[in-house]
Amino acid sequence: MLHLTDVETGKQIFSSKTEFRISALKFHPTESNVFICGGFSPEVKAWDLRTSKVLRVYKAAVQQTLDILFLPEGREFLTSTDAVSRDSADRTIVAWDFQSAAKISNQIFHERYTCPSLTLHPKESVFVAQTNGNYMALFSAQRPYRINKKKRYEGHKVEGFAVGCEFSPDGTLLVTGSSDGKVFFYNYHTSRIIRTLSAHKEACCCNRPWRNCRDLMPDLPKSTASTCTHQKWSDFYIIHGGNGEQWELFMPSALNLWLHD
Repeated sequence: MLHLTDVETGKQIFSSKTEFRISALKFHPTESNVFICGGFSPEVKAWDLRTSKVLRVYKAAVQQTLDILFLPEGREFLTSTDAVSRDSADRTIVAWDFQSAAKISNQIFHERYTCPSLTLHPKESVFVAQTNGNYMALFSAQRPYRINKKKRYEGHKVEGFAVGCEFSPDGTLLVTGSSDGKVFFYNYHTSRIIRTLSAHKEACCCNRPWRNCRDLMPDLPKSTASTCTHQKWSDFYIIHGGNGEQWELFMPSALNLWLHD
């Protein structure tokens, strides 16, 4: 089953049966009633909340969709998949036309690593793919989505975990979790590590850290990010780098109450 709930009212706003387990879901950036989901299936589906019906089906020769990323304006989107065999590395990242459901390109990433997460730069037409090669790769968000071979972000570890990554709101920092429990902050322009923090004893997934933090507590400063492990939401920290030099871990009491309510 697929259920969507309004987090402010607690009211269920959508429910439908699905033929597969869902592991990735993203709302359309301009059509708020439309979302796309994928999971343990060759299919990715676009749904309309107003009708509770499937709008389109996108099919690829894969077994699982790991992440979904809409490109600017929502006309195109990317899916990362589990395809990593010798003859299928060209399907690791697939670009789709949202309206026609046509496959635009599957010749984006040719290295034989899965990409558990994708993230879009907030100001530039580029995106980053987290890879199980223990580095993040940078790509153009314009066709033909070329990889930047001169720049990669490495130093953290992925090692099969669903480690997330995201840009800071101003696009100057790129943050990622690590399988050793650390959080890594990279300078977007130089790709150098600015800071590492020991956040967890288990793998730090750090999934959408800035976005989750602002959604939960809108009054927190923009320099605040959140992390969690792959198993426990209770292991949840707020990372605050308020003046550029001062970095600390803390958990506000309001968030602590929210998590354990």
